[in-house]
Amino acid sequence: MSALAEALDRARDAGDLLSGGDFSQETAAGLDGAGLDFRDCRFQSCQFRDCDFSGAAFYGCAFTDCLMERCRLPAAYWKDCRLSGCKWDGADLRRSRWKDSALEETLLRYVNLTGGVWEHFSVKNCDFTESAMSEMRWKKVTLSKTDLTGAELFRTDLSGMDLTSCTLDRIVLSETCRELKGAVINSAQAAVVARILGIRVAP
Repeated sequence: MSALAEALDRARDAGDLLSGGDFSQETAAGLDGAGLDFRDCRFQSCQFRDCDFSGAAFYGCAFTDCLMERCRLPAAYWKDCRLSGCKWDGADLRRSRWKDSALEETLLRYVNLTGGVWEHFSVKNCDFTESAMSEMRWKKVTLSKTDLTGAELFRTDLSGMDLTSCTLDRIVLSETCRELKGAVINSAQAAVVARILGIRVAP
């Protein structure tokens, strides 16, 4: 049994709390971390496959250069957390809530974030290609150099957002593009939005 699996078993015995764990180069498959509280844990170069963290809560945790493959994290809560250099393609993060947290240089392609909440949240150099990001609530969110190619943003209010450094090709919006009302975009991105609206822009 891996050190992480043993730590999760101890956490179950300690009232579903795992505090202060420091895990490096762990490989875990099929772990059950559903409903656990993770506090001030560090994960470095770990690989998770087919693991279940449904409804888990993460406080002050950091994931660096970690892989999440076919993992389930719906309705998870994240506060004061940081993901850096990770690959979480295809993760299930529906209805997850992130507060006072940051994502940097992380791949989140084909991720399901539908119905989630981002509050005081920073995203930099991340890739959300073809991800489901509909009906999210964003408050004081910053996006920098982030790829949203093909992302579904239906009914996600982007007002007040500076998206000028982001890639918006093939994003999915409502017919009126109301999601972008009040957002800041550049001239090239405006042409993308015009195509969504069916408007032909003359050269």
